[in-house]
Amino acid sequence: MFPKYDVIVVGAGHAGCEAASAAATMGSKVLLATMNMQTIAQMSCNPAMGGVAKGQIVREIDALGGQSGIISDRSMIQFRMLNRSKGPAMWSPRCQSDRMLFAQLWRQTLEDNPNVDFWQETITGLKIEGGTVTGVVTSLGITIEAKTVVLTNGTFLNGIIHIGEKNFGGGRAGERAAKGITEQLVKLGFEAGRMKTGTPPRLDGRSLNYALMEEQLGDEHPAKFSYTNTPHLTKQRSCWITYTNESVHEILRAGFEKSPMFTGRIQGIGPRYCPSVEDKINRFADKDRHQIFVEPEGWDTVEVYVNGFSTSLPEDVQYQALRKIPGFENAKMFRPGYAIEYDYFPPTQLTSTLETSLVKNLFFAGQINGTTGYEEAAGQGLIAGINAHQNAHEKSPFTLQRSEAYIGVLIDDLINKGTEEPYRMFTSRAEYRTLLRQDNADIRLTPKGLELGLASEERRKNLEEKTAATTKIVTMLQKEKVAPEQVNSRLEQFGLSQIREKTSLEQLLKRPQLGIEELAKLDENFASFISGFSDESREHAEIEVKYASYIEKEKLMVGKMKRMEDHAIPEAFNYHQIPALSIEAKQKLSKLKPSTIGQASRISGVSPADISVLIIHLGR
Repeated sequence: MFPKYDVIVVGAGHAGCEAASAAATMGSKVLLATMNMQTIAQMSCNPAMGGVAKGQIVREIDALGGQSGIISDRSMIQFRMLNRSKGPAMWSPRCQSDRMLFAQLWRQTLEDNPNVDFWQETITGLKIEGGTVTGVVTSLGITIEAKTVVLTNGTFLNGIIHIGEKNFGGGRAGERAAKGITEQLVKLGFEAGRMKTGTPPRLDGRSLNYALMEEQLGDEHPAKFSYTNTPHLTKQRSCWITYTNESVHEILRAGFEKSPMFTGRIQGIGPRYCPSVEDKINRFADKDRHQIFVEPEGWDTVEVYVNGFSTSLPEDVQYQALRKIPGFENAKMFRPGYAIEYDYFPPTQLTSTLETSLVKNLFFAGQINGTTGYEEAAGQGLIAGINAHQNAHEKSPFTLQRSEAYIGVLIDDLINKGTEEPYRMFTSRAEYRTLLRQDNADIRLTPKGLELGLASEERRKNLEEKTAATTKIVTMLQKEKVAPEQVNSRLEQFGLSQIREKTSLEQLLKRPQLGIEELAKLDENFASFISGFSDESREHAEIEVKYASYIEKEKLMVGKMKRMEDHAIPEAFNYHQIPALSIEAKQKLSKLKPSTIGQASRISGVSPADISVLIIHLGR
C-alpha cells in the first residue's frame, strides 16, 4: 500500500511543516502523518509570528530556504519592528497573523510540493530494528517504512487539558491525545518528563468596547520577514491594550482553591516567561494591574485573542473576572482558557543534528524537546528535516554554530544544557547578537541554504543584489566628503557639534544622532545617489558602518572563543574572585569545576555573558 519513504514526519505543527517541506524540497520522498488534516499548521496559541529574538529565528529560517517567513508575510494583518529605540542587535520583527489564512497557506504550500504525501491517522509506535528506526506504526496497526523518522508531537503525547477542577485527555481543545510513543521510548531507555503550557479565553470582538482601550497601530512603513519578493502590507488591523485591576484580581484569587495549578493537579512545569494570569497575581502580589493585549485573529473574523490572560481557572471565574477589565464589561466568550500537560524528552538525549543518541535516524523537533513557541519549533523542524534528508541519502550532517545563528544558540543550549522548563529564546541568550541581527540573516545563512539545495535561485539573485548595493552605498559614504560650510548650519539645527574640516559621510554616520536619511538632507549629491536603493539595502549599509567597531569586536570574540574551546581552567580556580560573574554561575562553576571553557559553557545556569566574562578574566 505504501512505498518506503526517505522521511516520515509525525505531527503537522510548525516543526512538522518545516521538517517535511525542507526534506521534500531537498529531494526526499516525505510522508507527513497527522491526526487531523484540518489542523495543519494551526496557531494553537496567539495569532502572531516573531517577537524579541523569535523574529530573528523566522528570518533565519527564511534565509536558509524555509517557509515560515514567506507564509507569515502572505498572512499578516499587522507588522511592527520591536525595540527600534535600542541598538540593531535588539531589533526584532513581529507580525499579527490571520490564523486561518496562515494554516491554509501552509497546507497549500505542502500540497504543492510533489515530494510530500499525507496520511491522517494517529501514530502509536515506531518500528525499530537493531537500534535504528525503520518506520512507524499507526493506530490501525499499519506499518509504514522509512529511512528516517522525525517526531514533532507538540503537546499531544499523553496530553491532559485542565479547566478548573475538570480535566480530560487531549492534545489541544477539541482534539484527542496521542498515546503509545512515550511508553515505547521509555522502554528503550529514553528519559521522559512532563511540562505544561496554557492558553487564554477567546472572545467575541463585537462585544468589546475599544473606546476604553489604547490602540496599538502597526508600523507606518511595515517591513516583512522574507528575503524573497513577498508583498508588503498596504493595510493593517489595530491591536489594543487594556489592563487588569484589583476587582479582577479579587475574583481570580477567590477561584485559586479550584485552580489545578495551585491544588497540585498539574505536575508539569510551566513557562517562566509567559505565566498564567493567576500565577502573575500570586507571584507579583504588589502589582495592582497587569497589561492585556487584545489581538484580532484575522481579517474576516470577530474572534480575538486575549494575550496576557492565560488561565486554567474554572470557566465561570474566567468569565466574571474578564468582565471587570475596562472594555470587557459586556464580553462574550467563544471558549475558556485552559492549561495542558504533556510529555517531553529532555533534549540532552539528542546530538547537534537533533538525531537521538539512542536510536539512529530518529529525530525530535519542537515541544517534544521542551521548547515553547512557534518560532523555536519551526527552527528545530527545519534543522531536523534537513538532517533527516542528509541521513536518508548518506550525506554530511548540517549544524549551525552559536556564532552563526539564533537557531544554533537554541540547539546548542538544548542539547548541552537541557531544560527543566519550557525553553524560550531571548536576545540575552546569544553572546554574539550584534552578529546575529535580523537584517543580515540572508548574508549569514543563504549561502548555506544554497549549498544544501534548499534555498532557491531567486534567493541567490536577491542576495547578490543586496550585497552589491550595500557595497556601493558604503563606498559612496567613504568617498563622499562634505565641507564645514555645507553642513554646519544643518548640524546645528540637529543639535550636533560642527565639523572643522572636510569630513566623509562615513564619519558623520557614526554619530548616534545621524542616519542615512539625515545624511541625505545634508548632501544633495548623496540624496540623489541613495534614492535608487531599497530601504533594506540602506538599513543594512547604515548598520554595517555605524556599528563597525562593535561588529569587528564580536568577530574577534568568535575567533577567540573557537580557540578557547579547549582552553584549560586551573583546577583550583576561584570563581568568587570575579565580581561580574552571576551568583548562579559562581555556585555552579565552583561545584562542578569544569576543566575547559568549552565544558563551562555547557553548564546549565552559566550564561553566555558569564563565559565572556570568564574568557576576559582568563585572558588577563
